[in-house]
Amino acid sequence: MLRPRKMKFIELTVLKSDMDAVIEYLGKHASMQFSEPEGIIDSSDAARIRETIDRLLDAAVFIGAEHFNDDNSHNDENVTIPSRDDEELLKTLCDEIEKIKDIEYKTIHEKQRIRETINEARAFSKMNVPFSDFEHLSYLTLRLGRLDPKEITELRETLGDRAVIIPLDNENRFLAASSKKGRFALDSTLKKLSFEPITVPENYRGIPAEMTKSLNEQLINLDKELEKIKKEKEALREKFVSDYKRLISLMNTALVIEGIKAKFSSTESLYHFSGWTPADTEKKLVKDLSALTKKRVAVHSYLPHEVPSIKNGTEKVPVSMKHSAFVKGFEGIVFSYGAPPYGTIDPTPIVAFFFTLMFGIMFGDVGQGFILLLAGLLIKHIKKFAKHIKYSTPLISVGIASMIMGLLAGSVFTNEKLLVAPTRAVTEALFGYPMDHILHILPMAGQGGSITKLLYFFAFTVSIGIIINSLGLLINIGNSFILKRYQRAIFSKTGLAGLVLFWYAIFIAVRVILGGKMETYDIAGILIPLFLIFFGHIIWSLISKEKIVLKDGLTAFIMEGIVEMMDTVSGFFSNTVSFLRVGAFALAHAVFSFIVFYFTDELAGSGIAGTLSAMLILLAGNAIIIILEGLIVAIQVMRLQYYEFFNKFFIDTGVEFSPFRFKQNKI
Repeated sequence: MLRPRKMKFIELTVLKSDMDAVIEYLGKHASMQFSEPEGIIDSSDAARIRETIDRLLDAAVFIGAEHFNDDNSHNDENVTIPSRDDEELLKTLCDEIEKIKDIEYKTIHEKQRIRETINEARAFSKMNVPFSDFEHLSYLTLRLGRLDPKEITELRETLGDRAVIIPLDNENRFLAASSKKGRFALDSTLKKLSFEPITVPENYRGIPAEMTKSLNEQLINLDKELEKIKKEKEALREKFVSDYKRLISLMNTALVIEGIKAKFSSTESLYHFSGWTPADTEKKLVKDLSALTKKRVAVHSYLPHEVPSIKNGTEKVPVSMKHSAFVKGFEGIVFSYGAPPYGTIDPTPIVAFFFTLMFGIMFGDVGQGFILLLAGLLIKHIKKFAKHIKYSTPLISVGIASMIMGLLAGSVFTNEKLLVAPTRAVTEALFGYPMDHILHILPMAGQGGSITKLLYFFAFTVSIGIIINSLGLLINIGNSFILKRYQRAIFSKTGLAGLVLFWYAIFIAVRVILGGKMETYDIAGILIPLFLIFFGHIIWSLISKEKIVLKDGLTAFIMEGIVEMMDTVSGFFSNTVSFLRVGAFALAHAVFSFIVFYFTDELAGSGIAGTLSAMLILLAGNAIIIILEGLIVAIQVMRLQYYEFFNKFFIDTGVEFSPFRFKQNKI
């Protein structure tokens, strides 16, 4: 397409009961850019969903499943809103996990209390003092006696973590140990039960061995309980891993939907919202929404010039491109500089072609180009690299271009001998005589005419610059007419006057290079467009019958005109000569490759050490070329696109079409 897609502004009125399904559809199909809301109000439903997500995340952390949220394999097409069954499953899942979490907490806490009791008991177990004196311990309060087994269970439940109940034998004797703070609760509970204190003989000394033995047995049992809980957590993790990832996605979707709904104006039963959509998708959008809501949707559609905010200039029509897979890969280069104004010429196809061409010229090598091609294919087809998918097509394109240039130059991972035999066979069949290399970039001793061929090569790169500069001027002229800026289209340095000046200067240069000379009429060919650029403002005022206004006076007008003409001439010259860098970097690539190949070839036949050194140089040299030089070449191509092409017509910028879509980000 030579121009961005046509856009439509649509207003939708939807029943509240259908709103979730409508937003789900729009989020999946990325077909509508919402108008800016007046304000955002967080709904109670959104707060409830956040609480649910937090609960689910806490449960996931407990069973060790939080890392499953790092999986980016799901995409927009898999996004949906949670159903009633999903919410029931989520509740069941969280309840089950929280139940185990509560048991684990109590078990760990119980283990800690018993361990503290054991430590203090051990401290006094060998002291030769009457048992009754242990009333004075700093931590322990001990009560020794009998209770019915049922009452022992009741005692445990009543006291909870305020005391440790230690069975001593099968005759219902037990020892209760609590902290000093828990003494009152222990004694008051024992009074309510059929507690029979046991009198310890006066000469009995130390803490009963049964106490520490029983405590240690309880500690072992608690460890077993914790191990059981650990296995239950592992089983839950395996059981719910797929449900966990899906539920996280569902709840995130629900949260996004609530956030979107909060931005729209609404009544008790309706939502009303508006936005932009490509004109070629409008019919399908309306048809799908009508089917989705069973025709319970009202749609009003407007052309851009019918929208008040577009008329008064407070809003710009968003720009959407529709490209082939190859061209689409280079949209990022254009949008990184700026979106073309709506309705103007789309430069992306030109960028895609010349970016690929210039990169291939500067980076010609079959092997190194194959590495770039392989990198692009890996990014495209391996999910692990999905976040870098935008680099896939450019890498594939420049990789193929580099391989083609490498075939012409006869270079495979800097080796210039591998392709000699097939190149000779092909060139003899095509041209009637064999050639080692079709294209000689690096001048070599003994090769007659190699310097001349190199000059031709540089002339070719300059011709690319002439084409790109001309295309930039033509796009600016076309855009200016489209936007009804006729003075800029005709009389500016990037308008018709500038284009005539540029082409005529190229015509003179080519004629002189081919042996001709400048003629008298050439002066007119140069001065007339310069005159139009200099007096363009005045001429247009006369044509449009407007009052001639020189804002800063005649002197300033003359000075500005002179500067404008000097800038025009020097600008066209530098913009064209700048493309010599394409040939210069191609030459630098050839020189670096020759150095790597020369040392590799010299060392390869000098024993094991030489062969190993040659392999090391070959690997290191190619790695440096691919990474470092590849990056430099990419930067240079970008620079040529930005400064020699975009600045011809990118005076105003538009707004990129950014439709609402679900994005599965980590929480």
